[in-house]
Amino acid sequence: MADDTPKTWWGRFLPEAVSPVREREPSPVAPGMRIAAAWSWRILVVAALFALVVFLVVQLRLIVIPLLIAVLVSALLKPVVDLLVRHRWPKGLAVAVGMVGAIAVVSGLIFLAISQITSQFASVQARTLAAYDDFKTFLLNSPLHVTETQLNDFISQAFTSLQQDSQVLLSGALSIGSTLGHVATGVFLALFCLLFILIDGRTIWRWTVGVFPKAARPAIDSAGRAGWRTLGNYVRTQILVASIDAVGIGLGAFLLGVPLAIPVAVLVFLGAFVPIVGAVVTGAVAVFLALVYNGPVIALLMLGVVLLVQQVEGHVLQPLIMGTAVKVHPLAVVLAVAGGTLLAGIPGALFAVPVVAVLNVVVHTISSGAWRTGAPPPPISADDAIWQTVPSPRRIRQGSRSSREPEGRPVDQEPQHPSADPTDTSSPESPGHRTP
Repeated sequence: MADDTPKTWWGRFLPEAVSPVREREPSPVAPGMRIAAAWSWRILVVAALFALVVFLVVQLRLIVIPLLIAVLVSALLKPVVDLLVRHRWPKGLAVAVGMVGAIAVVSGLIFLAISQITSQFASVQARTLAAYDDFKTFLLNSPLHVTETQLNDFISQAFTSLQQDSQVLLSGALSIGSTLGHVATGVFLALFCLLFILIDGRTIWRWTVGVFPKAARPAIDSAGRAGWRTLGNYVRTQILVASIDAVGIGLGAFLLGVPLAIPVAVLVFLGAFVPIVGAVVTGAVAVFLALVYNGPVIALLMLGVVLLVQQVEGHVLQPLIMGTAVKVHPLAVVLAVAGGTLLAGIPGALFAVPVVAVLNVVVHTISSGAWRTGAPPPPISADDAIWQTVPSPRRIRQGSRSSREPEGRPVDQEPQHPSADPTDTSSPESPGHRTP
């Protein structure tokens, strides 16, 4: 016990003076400024981390772009391979059939478009020069009093601007490469990654989850599963929307008598995978061909067809089809595509929407805390299903085995295993494949 006896003799008779309590001096910094400073350094750290990631991606662009392509294609082919395996096909044969079939379809479409365009290239060139001469004569004889020098200067400036813009798109920061060797390396690397993702995706995902701390593995696994389902829904739905766009614009060009209707439809199908940019470019090609071959009236009608198809896609197909699978707000799509184009050119525009969609559902899954119980995360907006980005929980029929679970566990709860593969949602992971 502490001794409270005064150390001096007069302290026995005189009470000890009570020292006044020193009040805390007020801080010279306002509370709002302290909060702003706390947020500022955190934002700077996040921005620095983002800049570091972008820098590493740029330096490893010859690896990142083929890997992302392989992941997108594997999200499309994995259900096909699983279907063949369930029908007792050997897994190697199922993977080979899926890959060869996808390569054959894409190569066939590209060959069809290139062969028809090449066969009529001389005619298109001649018609273009004739239409240019007619338009030039019309401007020189118009009341606008345009001189030939002014017209040549304007055309030269337009070609220079177009060349600079196309160079930015074609040679973005993340482009695969400008040389034939870089392109060939990227193609073989993408095929190699696709092969092993389809064959051994479970082991790859188990190793990836095992890199993280043990306490974080359930959250990583749950977020990875949700992101993979979102990516698969996006790819399959985008193919359906692209097919409808191609049929609509190609049929319109055929009915209006515009030549090269089939190549135009193929270009629309391939361009639909690049949001906004692909639709504008392929629609401009269709209108240009109609203007050169059929005159301004048919060109205006072709423009109307293109706009009609785009409006149907934006206001009918996207809410009804894409909205049930994966949906990102139109403002987010525009900003993501614009930012991806500035950072990475055409590859950035191609991967912007799926990356944003996957990041959205991954962050929502982790922040919702659903991974703690294995239950699916709640929807982002219960009021409007159009903006739902989380895949809907699987419905279980009454009377099935899963609906007769114990009371303490939700009916649609599915156990999350850190060693499971998000590319394989058909069955839970066996006990022999747990992460050490």
